[in-house]
Amino acid sequence: MRIGDVVLRNPYVLAPMAGVTDLSFRLLCAEMGAGLVCMEMISAKAILYHNKKTKELMKISEGEHPVSLQLFGSEPEVMAEAVRIMEEEPYDILDINMGCPVPKIVNNGEGSALMKDPKLAGRILRAVCAASKKPVTVKIRRGFDEEHENAVQIAQIAEAEGAMGITVHGRTSRQMYAGQADWSSIRRVKEAVSIPVIGNGDVFSAESAKEMMEQTGCDGIAVGRAARGNPWIFRELTGSLKEAQKPALSEMKEVMLRHCALQLQCKGEYIAVREMRKHIGWYTAGLPHSSSLRDRVNRLEKMEEIYSLIEEL
Repeated sequence: MRIGDVVLRNPYVLAPMAGVTDLSFRLLCAEMGAGLVCMEMISAKAILYHNKKTKELMKISEGEHPVSLQLFGSEPEVMAEAVRIMEEEPYDILDINMGCPVPKIVNNGEGSALMKDPKLAGRILRAVCAASKKPVTVKIRRGFDEEHENAVQIAQIAEAEGAMGITVHGRTSRQMYAGQADWSSIRRVKEAVSIPVIGNGDVFSAESAKEMMEQTGCDGIAVGRAARGNPWIFRELTGSLKEAQKPALSEMKEVMLRHCALQLQCKGEYIAVREMRKHIGWYTAGLPHSSSLRDRVNRLEKMEEIYSLIEEL
């Protein structure tokens, strides 16, 4: 799949997830075979204000390319200026977030709230595409709510304003992540535009990925929650499309230890330990005694203690 001048080695994308798709996790997913990895969403205003935390979020490693940087905001001029400020950052694709359903983002008129104002969405895309030297994509949902399903309209606006790809999550903003994703909305967008369309929602295996592609005709698939604690899903997706096989405990141990080491290197012990608590919970979900293990890891303060717990597992 090609997005502008960026060629992906396969159509499977690690979707952006706040608090999850940091540098450490993106590297693991890239190593497992993800064709594109996406960063946590970044505030355009925070870039203008040179926010230190935002600068940390923008760190990119040579080993994760191609990588997409996702920007959110609601003011065309601010979005364009943020793009100009960060133009020399080594990301490959710029993604505009018009799909985030989190209330604090929506209530600020950002994320999926932009789907309620197609004219503003168009102005943002026009300004960003004019300012960016890199390919611009956009992530949307099927609509803000069931009464306003306008994914096709927003997709057509995006293409007209210069976007080179679009990701469609088959749920409305009101649904958040509940209920079942409506893949037919992805198909309708695919039929309405000529730029690459990436489907998102309820893909948890190679089998469901194949079903989505067959039902929608989408060019690529973005995997979000199914990748948490399971970077191996990209190995499955790029394999023979057979039923997933859980990694051996020995491999799970190696990946968890590597994840810990990467977090320690990137963020220092205090933050790394607290970040790894949730990841250990995701990695070990479904294993015997996993609930008691999660309780234990949530009380640990030192990375050496987490290493010891992993060795014990």
